[in-house]
Amino acid sequence: MSWPSTLVRQVGLLRRVSRNLTLKPLLIIPGSSINNRYIKFSPCSSGSFNTEVSNEERKRRLLNRLLYRSRQRGFLELDLVLGKWVEENICSMDEHRIKALVDVLDLENPDLWKWLTGQEEPPNSINTNPVFSAVRTKVMDNLNNADPKTRASPGQPWVRGWDDKSKSDGTVYGNQ
Repeated sequence: MSWPSTLVRQVGLLRRVSRNLTLKPLLIIPGSSINNRYIKFSPCSSGSFNTEVSNEERKRRLLNRLLYRSRQRGFLELDLVLGKWVEENICSMDEHRIKALVDVLDLENPDLWKWLTGQEEPPNSINTNPVFSAVRTKVMDNLNNADPKTRASPGQPWVRGWDDKSKSDGTVYGNQ
């Protein structure tokens, strides 16, 4: 049998298998409002291949997914701060705090960073979130260990870049 005919046969087999695929939910937490947000489907499941996942396995997958989301936000400072906090606290969270964590993870990075570091005051709905409050307390405790000269005044944005001083009425630095 030649190489092209083997490839054609495998493609035909793949087409037949893909017609019979059914999508089965792998993660459902009964009575939870986060069901619709975290239902993942397995494209490899078919009607003849049925695997049951225990509640412990579902919980483990959910916690791993949330831990990943907290570490891989694409905003280095938040990845470090939020990822470390979630890693330290996720195993002791009940369902209410997990829902609160999901709400925090759904926030936009720039807003979350400004709220956590005190550059802006968070909205009341965010400020009352128990996970946000705990993370903010941790961040502020860490900031209190730093020299106040190294950070912005409360309510003020941090220095954004190397050319910030040239935008003011002060002297021009460097090659500007």
